[in-house]
Amino acid sequence: MAAAKTATRSGTKTTSAEPDAGDEAAATEQNGTAAKKPAARKTGAKKGPAKTRTRKPGTKGEDAGEPDGPGGDEELEDVDLEADLADLEEVEVDVVDATVTEEDSESDDDEAAVPRAERTKHAGPKSSNDPDFVWDEEESEALRQARKDAELTASADSVRAYLKQIGKVALLNAEEEVELAKRIEAGLYAAERVRVAEEEGEKLATQMRRDLKWIVRDGERAKNHLLEANLRLVVSLAKRYTGRGMAFLDLIQEGNLGLIRAVEKFDYTKGYKFSTYATWWIRQAITRAMADQARTIRIPVHMVEVINKLGRIQRELLQDLGREPTPEELAKEMDISPEKVLEIQQYAREPISLDQTIGDEGDSQLGDFIEDSEAVVAVDAVSFTLLQDQLQSVLQTLSEREAGVVRLRFGLTDGQPRTLDEIGQVYGVTRERIRQIESKTMSKLRHPSRSQVLRDYLD
Repeated sequence: MAAAKTATRSGTKTTSAEPDAGDEAAATEQNGTAAKKPAARKTGAKKGPAKTRTRKPGTKGEDAGEPDGPGGDEELEDVDLEADLADLEEVEVDVVDATVTEEDSESDDDEAAVPRAERTKHAGPKSSNDPDFVWDEEESEALRQARKDAELTASADSVRAYLKQIGKVALLNAEEEVELAKRIEAGLYAAERVRVAEEEGEKLATQMRRDLKWIVRDGERAKNHLLEANLRLVVSLAKRYTGRGMAFLDLIQEGNLGLIRAVEKFDYTKGYKFSTYATWWIRQAITRAMADQARTIRIPVHMVEVINKLGRIQRELLQDLGREPTPEELAKEMDISPEKVLEIQQYAREPISLDQTIGDEGDSQLGDFIEDSEAVVAVDAVSFTLLQDQLQSVLQTLSEREAGVVRLRFGLTDGQPRTLDEIGQVYGVTRERIRQIESKTMSKLRHPSRSQVLRDYLD
């Protein structure tokens, strides 16, 4: 309805402007010496409504009259492709047309309120270096919202263009699917026959080789036709997975890969419709892609399946018990330990960016409120530096061997303490001798003349 109203209003404005242009042309012909008047501006002929108006009103009626396609199979959970796609197109067109309509009304009001001379005078934007420049918070917020709306509109336009393109191919009935599958099978057989002949060095007759190549090309054409006729099935299934971390067009693309796999492995002799068989491959391709790409930190596919199972059981217990289930209750239902349940729940958590803005104004980030446990306090850094200086001065009062043994024994040089055997190998003595040197040196360090300067750092 929004699209129709927009197109009607646009068409009315354009029609009202045309008679003025025609009268002006007639007046110009009669008065050849008179100056030509400028043509009246057509403020109502906007690009947005014009594009919307080109859409044929009979599309929905034609689609409704087509035979049931892949989505109409009862084994496919009663997927109604035509209704789903029609709803999707109406929602997208209404969003775009409502935006264009609002822009039209605002543009008309502005043009009526502001004279042309003032619009020309104030056409240039003010620079931030201008002394009269004033930063308007509401205006900046409006600009951000406008950019966001433009991105959403561009995405909606891409989806709408894709739906319009795939809607040009008619849906297939069961007999047509079987016929295409037979042509695909014949093409695969012909391609295999040519490959075997080339590997074995067999010379095929010219006419036979020409016929085999034609069958191969015909099989490729049949494959493409079967693919294009079922692209709407992918859209119908992909829109069920929106809002889970992947864009709608990305879901459609991954589903198309599953559709290609289904075409390659479809066996028409089983008696099933192609849509029933292809649904499983499309869903598998979409769910695998979501497991690989939807999360910032990738989780293996088998763990994603366990997480989904845990979430499903948690929802069922919430409905039965009327409260959040405990890890013990979840573990009992899944036949695992409560510790494993807690581990799976940790894996299921979504990471949050430290750059995420906090508050209405958005001037703070989440990382500003998280304590850095590894940050070095200035007081501690200064105290550590002074302690190192005092310790070195105390060790200088000892002999070279005694100071070296203490440094190696307690790792004062590189932070790696050494054993008595390792120190003995360095100095070429036994471990017992190193123990005696260490004991004697520690007695010297405990003397008040040396230890007093270090006691202040014990607190």
